[in-house]
Order: sequence, then structure tokens, then C-alpha cells
Amino acid sequence: MSHIEIDDDGVAWIAGANTKVAEVVVDKLAYGWGPEEIAQNHPHLSLAQVYSAFAYYHENKQKLDAQMEREGQEAEALAAKLSDPTLRQKLIDLKNSL
Repeated sequence: MSHIEIDDDGVAWIAGANTKVAEVVVDKLAYGWGPEEIAQNHPHLSLAQVYSAFAYYHENKQKLDAQMEREGQEAEALAAKLSDPTLRQKLIDLKNSL
């Protein structure tokens, strides 16, 4: 049984968990967590799923590193865009008008 599924966009997900493989890898890179700590902090993931995510990452490291880099850049661009005070005020006004 494979714990990893690839969606139509080529993104690797942990089967049945609604969690990207990259999310597990980021936990390792950002916090230094090992598989057991990741499973403890994400109780919806089994230890087998976490190990499968790491195995998939190591087999596809270049592809996943590029994906994580793109997603990081997109997040930074979005954060910069949302920090625009004019846009922020427009969003607040829109929310208050609902």
C-alpha cells in the first residue's frame, strides 16, 4: 500500500491525510523534528505515513525542493501584497460591508 498520492498538478500528498509531503519535510527543516515528533504534532498522520513522506522526498529531492522554493516565493509575494495598506483597508471595508 502506497502512502503517497500524486495529484493532477504533480503535487505529492500523503494518502487520506490532506497533507502534502512537502509540509512534513518543512517540519523537519524548520523545526528539526524527527519522524516521531512529526507524528506527535500531527496526530492525523501515522508514523508509517511520515516515513513514507521522507522516503518520497529523498527519492524526489530536486523536484520537491523546487516546489517548496516556488511555494515560498508565492507566499512571500502574497504577504508583500497583503501588507499594502491600501489593499488592507479595501479588504477591511469589504468585510465590514458584508
